[in-house]
Amino acid sequence: MSRQFLGVPYGANTLTGSATEPEQLVVELQKVDCFTYADYVEALKRAKNGEEFIDSLIEVRYKDGVVGFENRKHFFTDWSVSTPAIATDVTTSLSSANSIQVTKNLNQKDSGGVYFPGLPIVPRTISYIPSQQVDSGVVGRLHTGDYVGAYAEDGGLDVTHIGIFIDTPVGPVIRNASSLRANNKVVVSPLLDYLQTVPGVVVLRPVQ
Repeated sequence: MSRQFLGVPYGANTLTGSATEPEQLVVELQKVDCFTYADYVEALKRAKNGEEFIDSLIEVRYKDGVVGFENRKHFFTDWSVSTPAIATDVTTSLSSANSIQVTKNLNQKDSGGVYFPGLPIVPRTISYIPSQQVDSGVVGRLHTGDYVGAYAEDGGLDVTHIGIFIDTPVGPVIRNASSLRANNKVVVSPLLDYLQTVPGVVVLRPVQ
């Protein structure tokens, strides 16, 4: 399913809604950022037709299936802590010896202020594996379709970017909507090359 988006242009800020502007259910398949790309792929996986896709997108993107800015899953790990869970955080099980747990106050910028005005500060413990510790054993335990987040060093975010892990005949890769000027579209990046650009990874495995 994720392959169908290869080459789709990168587009930031496609979602509509804030603390002062009513949330709208946006379906924009002609341009995606890394988070909406994951939203659409996960919703499409769960649907057999267009109507089911819309219902699935609401379930994937919003808590309690209610379209609203305050209900939107703004953080990657919301997928694993919301009920029902969209995915399971498998980070620690991939590398129990080298995973690190950090308590963060999501939405509270280290530099002051918040990322999403009008939303609360969310205390959460985030587990991540430092990139230099992602060895062949860790890679071997990844499953095609796992969502891989780039760990955020800022205390107000869990990750800064996400992609989809694919085990291919030529090696492990990440499919992701890249905002890099050289890409600016959905691309495939070799996993090991990608790891050199991020401090660590948080891995969520979709609930079947």
